[in-house]
Amino acid sequence: MNPKASLLDRDSARRNHPGLIRPSLKTRIITSLVVAGMVGVAIFAFARLEFSFARMGSGMAQLATFLGLMVPPSAGGSAATFFKALGETVAIAFLGTLLAAAIALPLGFMAAKGMIGGWAMRFLTRRFSDTIRGVDTLIWALIWINVVGLGPFAGVLAIMTSDIGSFTKLFSEAIEATDRKPAEGVTSTGGNRLHVMRFGVLPQVMPVLISQTLYYFESNTRSATIIGIVGAGGIGLHLAEMIRTFEWDRVAFIILMILATVAAIDFLSSRLRTRLIGLRRAEA
Repeated sequence: MNPKASLLDRDSARRNHPGLIRPSLKTRIITSLVVAGMVGVAIFAFARLEFSFARMGSGMAQLATFLGLMVPPSAGGSAATFFKALGETVAIAFLGTLLAAAIALPLGFMAAKGMIGGWAMRFLTRRFSDTIRGVDTLIWALIWINVVGLGPFAGVLAIMTSDIGSFTKLFSEAIEATDRKPAEGVTSTGGNRLHVMRFGVLPQVMPVLISQTLYYFESNTRSATIIGIVGAGGIGLHLAEMIRTFEWDRVAFIILMILATVAAIDFLSSRLRTRLIGLRRAEA
Protein backbone atom coordinates (compact mmCIF):
# COMPACT_ATOMS: atom_id res chain seq x y z
CA MET A 1 0.00 0.00 0.00
CA ASN A 2 1.20 3.49 -0.83
CA PRO A 3 2.16 5.30 2.46
CA LYS A 4 1.14 8.65 0.99
CA ALA A 5 -2.31 7.32 0.05
CA SER A 6 -2.70 5.85 3.53
CA LEU A 7 -1.87 9.25 5.09
CA LEU A 8 -4.40 10.94 2.82
CA ASP A 9 -7.06 8.43 3.88
CA ARG A 10 -6.37 9.13 7.56
CA ASP A 11 -6.53 12.89 7.03
CA SER A 12 -9.77 12.51 5.12
CA ALA A 13 -11.24 10.36 7.92
CA ARG A 14 -10.25 12.96 10.53
CA ARG A 15 -11.90 15.74 8.54
CA ASN A 16 -15.09 13.87 7.67
CA HIS A 17 -15.57 12.01 10.95
CA PRO A 18 -13.90 13.99 13.74
CA GLY A 19 -16.29 12.57 16.36
CA LEU A 20 -15.13 9.03 15.66
CA ILE A 21 -11.41 9.75 15.49
CA ARG A 22 -11.27 12.06 18.51
CA PRO A 23 -14.58 12.15 20.42
CA SER A 24 -15.46 15.17 22.51
CA LEU A 25 -15.01 15.31 26.28
CA LYS A 26 -18.77 15.02 26.77
CA THR A 27 -18.94 11.87 24.63
CA ARG A 28 -16.02 10.28 26.49
CA ILE A 29 -17.63 11.04 29.88
CA ILE A 30 -21.00 9.61 28.83
CA THR A 31 -19.33 6.48 27.42
CA SER A 32 -17.33 6.00 30.63
CA LEU A 33 -20.45 6.41 32.77
CA VAL A 34 -22.38 3.88 30.68
CA VAL A 35 -19.55 1.33 30.88
CA ALA A 36 -19.17 1.91 34.63
CA GLY A 37 -22.93 1.48 35.09
CA MET A 38 -22.93 -1.81 33.18
CA VAL A 39 -19.97 -3.08 35.20
CA GLY A 40 -21.72 -2.06 38.41
CA VAL A 41 -24.92 -3.87 37.42
CA ALA A 42 -22.89 -6.99 36.54
CA ILE A 43 -21.11 -6.93 39.91
CA PHE A 44 -24.43 -6.44 41.72
CA ALA A 45 -25.93 -9.37 39.78
CA PHE A 46 -23.00 -11.63 40.67
CA ALA A 47 -23.34 -10.74 44.35
CA ARG A 48 -27.15 -10.84 44.49
CA LEU A 49 -27.42 -14.19 42.69
CA GLU A 50 -24.71 -15.75 44.89
CA PHE A 51 -22.42 -16.58 41.98
CA SER A 52 -19.62 -18.83 43.20
CA PHE A 53 -16.65 -20.20 41.27
CA ALA A 54 -16.19 -22.86 43.97
CA ARG A 55 -19.74 -24.13 43.47
CA MET A 56 -19.23 -24.04 39.72
CA GLY A 57 -16.09 -26.15 40.06
CA SER A 58 -17.82 -28.78 42.19
CA GLY A 59 -20.79 -28.70 39.83
CA MET A 60 -18.56 -29.33 36.82
CA ALA A 61 -17.10 -32.34 38.59
CA GLN A 62 -20.62 -33.65 39.20
CA LEU A 63 -21.49 -32.98 35.56
CA ALA A 64 -18.49 -35.04 34.47
CA THR A 65 -19.82 -37.91 36.62
CA PHE A 66 -23.23 -37.68 34.94
CA LEU A 67 -21.64 -37.62 31.49
CA GLY A 68 -19.73 -40.76 32.39
CA LEU A 69 -22.98 -42.48 33.35
CA MET A 70 -24.51 -41.49 29.99
CA VAL A 71 -21.97 -43.51 28.02
CA PRO A 72 -22.95 -45.57 26.17
CA PRO A 73 -26.45 -44.26 25.38
CA SER A 74 -29.13 -46.93 25.55
CA ALA A 75 -32.87 -47.05 24.94
CA GLY A 76 -33.25 -49.83 27.50
CA GLY A 77 -35.85 -51.63 25.39
CA SER A 78 -38.02 -48.50 25.10
CA ALA A 79 -36.87 -47.28 21.69
CA ALA A 80 -40.31 -47.68 20.11
CA THR A 81 -41.92 -45.70 22.94
CA PHE A 82 -39.33 -42.95 22.67
CA PHE A 83 -39.66 -42.64 18.88
CA LYS A 84 -43.44 -42.48 19.16
CA ALA A 85 -43.16 -39.72 21.77
CA LEU A 86 -40.63 -37.86 19.59
CA GLY A 87 -43.04 -38.01 16.66
CA GLU A 88 -45.70 -36.57 18.95
CA THR A 89 -43.36 -33.71 19.85
CA VAL A 90 -42.73 -32.89 16.17
CA ALA A 91 -46.48 -33.07 15.50
CA ILE A 92 -47.16 -30.68 18.41
CA ALA A 93 -44.62 -28.20 17.04
CA PHE A 94 -45.90 -28.48 13.47
CA LEU A 95 -49.60 -28.14 14.27
CA GLY A 96 -49.05 -25.35 16.81
CA THR A 97 -46.91 -23.38 14.35
CA LEU A 98 -49.33 -23.92 11.46
CA LEU A 99 -52.37 -22.79 13.46
CA ALA A 100 -50.51 -19.76 14.79
CA ALA A 101 -49.47 -18.70 11.29
CA ALA A 102 -53.02 -19.15 9.95
CA ILE A 103 -54.52 -17.02 12.73
CA ALA A 104 -51.74 -14.41 12.63
CA LEU A 105 -52.04 -13.76 8.87
CA PRO A 106 -55.29 -11.73 9.08
CA LEU A 107 -54.08 -10.16 12.33
CA GLY A 108 -50.91 -9.10 10.51
CA PHE A 109 -52.98 -7.25 7.91
CA MET A 110 -54.99 -5.64 10.72
CA ALA A 111 -51.79 -4.51 12.46
CA ALA A 112 -50.15 -3.13 9.28
CA LYS A 113 -50.59 0.47 8.21
CA GLY A 114 -52.98 1.14 5.35
CA MET A 115 -54.43 -2.37 5.15
CA ILE A 116 -57.56 -3.06 7.24
CA GLY A 117 -59.37 -0.59 9.48
CA GLY A 118 -57.94 2.56 10.99
CA TRP A 119 -55.48 3.46 13.70
CA ALA A 120 -57.76 2.17 16.49
CA MET A 121 -57.87 -1.37 15.07
CA ARG A 122 -54.15 -1.27 14.37
CA PHE A 123 -53.40 -0.09 17.92
CA LEU A 124 -55.61 -2.74 19.55
CA THR A 125 -54.21 -5.54 17.37
CA ARG A 126 -50.63 -4.59 18.12
CA ARG A 127 -51.26 -4.34 21.86
CA PHE A 128 -53.03 -7.71 21.75
CA SER A 129 -50.03 -9.33 20.06
CA ASP A 130 -47.63 -7.65 22.50
CA THR A 131 -49.60 -9.03 25.45
CA ILE A 132 -49.62 -12.58 24.11
CA ARG A 133 -45.96 -12.41 23.09
CA GLY A 134 -44.99 -11.24 26.58
CA VAL A 135 -46.01 -14.59 28.13
CA ASP A 136 -43.55 -17.47 27.68
CA THR A 137 -44.58 -20.73 26.01
CA LEU A 138 -43.99 -22.69 29.21
CA ILE A 139 -46.42 -20.46 31.10
CA TRP A 140 -49.01 -20.88 28.35
CA ALA A 141 -48.51 -24.64 28.64
CA LEU A 142 -49.24 -24.53 32.37
CA ILE A 143 -52.34 -22.41 31.72
CA TRP A 144 -53.71 -24.70 29.00
CA ILE A 145 -52.97 -27.83 31.04
CA ASN A 146 -55.28 -26.47 33.72
CA VAL A 147 -57.89 -25.59 31.06
CA VAL A 148 -57.96 -28.71 28.83
CA GLY A 149 -55.97 -31.21 30.91
CA LEU A 150 -52.69 -33.03 30.39
CA GLY A 151 -51.61 -34.20 26.96
CA PRO A 152 -50.46 -33.04 23.52
CA PHE A 153 -53.58 -30.93 22.93
CA ALA A 154 -52.43 -28.54 25.65
CA GLY A 155 -49.00 -28.43 24.01
CA VAL A 156 -50.45 -27.50 20.62
CA LEU A 157 -52.54 -24.72 22.19
CA ALA A 158 -49.52 -23.41 24.15
CA ILE A 159 -47.29 -23.13 21.07
CA MET A 160 -50.13 -21.71 18.98
CA THR A 161 -50.98 -19.03 21.55
CA SER A 162 -47.36 -18.02 22.11
CA ASP A 163 -46.58 -17.78 18.39
CA ILE A 164 -49.67 -15.78 17.44
CA GLY A 165 -48.16 -12.69 19.04
CA SER A 166 -44.75 -13.17 17.40
CA PHE A 167 -46.19 -13.95 13.96
CA THR A 168 -48.55 -10.97 14.08
CA LYS A 169 -45.64 -8.61 14.67
CA LEU A 170 -43.39 -10.21 12.03
CA PHE A 171 -46.15 -10.48 9.42
CA SER A 172 -47.29 -6.87 9.90
CA GLU A 173 -43.72 -5.59 9.52
CA ALA A 174 -43.26 -7.63 6.34
CA ILE A 175 -46.55 -6.30 4.94
CA GLU A 176 -45.60 -2.69 5.70
CA ALA A 177 -42.27 -3.16 3.90
CA THR A 178 -43.85 -4.24 0.60
CA ASP A 179 -43.66 -2.23 -2.61
CA ARG A 180 -46.86 -0.18 -3.05
CA LYS A 181 -46.75 -0.13 -6.86
CA PRO A 182 -48.48 -3.51 -7.37
CA ALA A 183 -51.20 -2.44 -4.93
CA GLU A 184 -51.66 0.82 -6.83
CA GLY A 185 -51.90 -1.15 -10.06
CA VAL A 186 -54.67 -3.35 -8.64
CA THR A 187 -56.53 -0.25 -7.41
CA SER A 188 -56.22 1.44 -10.81
CA THR A 189 -57.99 -1.51 -12.45
CA GLY A 190 -60.97 -1.16 -10.11
CA GLY A 191 -59.89 -3.58 -7.39
CA ASN A 192 -61.15 -3.14 -3.84
CA ARG A 193 -59.19 -3.41 -0.59
CA LEU A 194 -59.50 -7.21 -0.52
CA HIS A 195 -58.19 -7.46 -4.09
CA VAL A 196 -55.24 -5.23 -3.16
CA MET A 197 -54.29 -7.50 -0.27
CA ARG A 198 -54.79 -10.69 -2.27
CA PHE A 199 -53.09 -9.72 -5.54
CA GLY A 200 -50.93 -6.70 -4.67
CA VAL A 201 -49.50 -7.52 -1.22
CA LEU A 202 -49.78 -11.24 -0.49
CA PRO A 203 -47.65 -12.46 -3.45
CA GLN A 204 -44.82 -10.19 -2.29
CA VAL A 205 -44.81 -11.24 1.36
CA MET A 206 -45.71 -14.93 1.03
CA PRO A 207 -42.09 -16.18 0.62
CA VAL A 208 -41.06 -14.17 3.69
CA LEU A 209 -44.02 -15.43 5.72
CA ILE A 210 -43.34 -19.05 4.79
CA SER A 211 -39.65 -18.60 5.61
CA GLN A 212 -40.47 -17.19 9.05
CA THR A 213 -42.98 -19.97 9.71
CA LEU A 214 -40.41 -22.63 8.84
CA TYR A 215 -37.89 -21.05 11.18
CA TYR A 216 -40.40 -21.04 14.03
CA PHE A 217 -41.30 -24.68 13.34
CA GLU A 218 -37.67 -25.64 13.90
CA SER A 219 -37.51 -23.55 17.05
CA ASN A 220 -40.84 -24.87 18.35
CA THR A 221 -39.58 -28.44 18.12
CA ARG A 222 -37.24 -27.58 20.99
CA SER A 223 -40.00 -25.71 22.82
CA ALA A 224 -42.33 -28.70 22.49
CA THR A 225 -39.71 -30.80 24.26
CA ILE A 226 -39.60 -28.38 27.20
CA ILE A 227 -43.36 -28.04 27.61
CA GLY A 228 -43.63 -31.84 27.53
CA ILE A 229 -41.78 -31.88 30.86
CA VAL A 230 -44.72 -30.11 32.55
CA GLY A 231 -47.24 -32.57 31.09
CA ALA A 232 -48.03 -31.18 27.62
CA GLY A 233 -47.19 -34.43 25.85
CA GLY A 234 -44.27 -35.55 23.73
CA ILE A 235 -40.77 -36.72 24.49
CA GLY A 236 -40.25 -34.20 27.28
CA LEU A 237 -42.35 -36.27 29.67
CA HIS A 238 -40.12 -39.31 29.15
CA LEU A 239 -36.99 -37.17 29.47
CA ALA A 240 -38.14 -35.78 32.81
CA GLU A 241 -39.02 -39.26 34.04
CA MET A 242 -35.62 -40.69 33.06
CA ILE A 243 -33.82 -37.83 34.82
CA ARG A 244 -35.96 -38.32 37.94
CA THR A 245 -35.13 -42.03 38.10
CA PHE A 246 -31.40 -41.47 37.30
CA GLU A 247 -31.51 -43.52 34.08
CA TRP A 248 -28.67 -41.52 32.56
CA ASP A 249 -28.01 -43.87 29.62
CA ARG A 250 -31.64 -43.42 28.53
CA VAL A 251 -31.37 -39.67 29.09
CA ALA A 252 -28.41 -39.61 26.69
CA PHE A 253 -30.38 -41.64 24.13
CA ILE A 254 -33.36 -39.25 24.28
CA ILE A 255 -31.11 -36.17 24.05
CA LEU A 256 -29.35 -37.58 20.98
CA MET A 257 -32.74 -38.29 19.39
CA ILE A 258 -33.85 -34.71 20.01
CA LEU A 259 -30.59 -33.27 18.67
CA ALA A 260 -30.75 -35.38 15.51
CA THR A 261 -34.39 -34.42 14.90
CA VAL A 262 -33.79 -30.70 15.41
CA ALA A 263 -30.71 -30.83 13.18
CA ALA A 264 -32.67 -32.58 10.42
CA ILE A 265 -35.56 -30.09 10.64
CA ASP A 266 -33.11 -27.18 10.70
CA PHE A 267 -31.33 -28.50 7.59
CA LEU A 268 -34.55 -29.05 5.63
CA SER A 269 -36.13 -25.73 6.66
CA SER A 270 -32.91 -23.85 5.85
CA ARG A 271 -32.87 -25.37 2.36
CA LEU A 272 -36.53 -24.44 1.87
CA ARG A 273 -35.98 -20.89 3.16
CA THR A 274 -33.00 -20.42 0.87
CA ARG A 275 -34.99 -21.69 -2.10
CA LEU A 276 -37.96 -19.44 -1.30
CA ILE A 277 -35.78 -16.34 -0.90
CA GLY A 278 -33.93 -17.22 -4.11
CA LEU A 279 -37.20 -17.55 -6.02
CA ARG A 280 -38.39 -14.22 -4.65
CA ARG A 281 -35.18 -12.49 -5.77
CA ALA A 282 -35.42 -14.11 -9.20
CA GLU A 283 -39.00 -12.90 -9.61
CA ALA A 284 -37.97 -9.39 -8.50
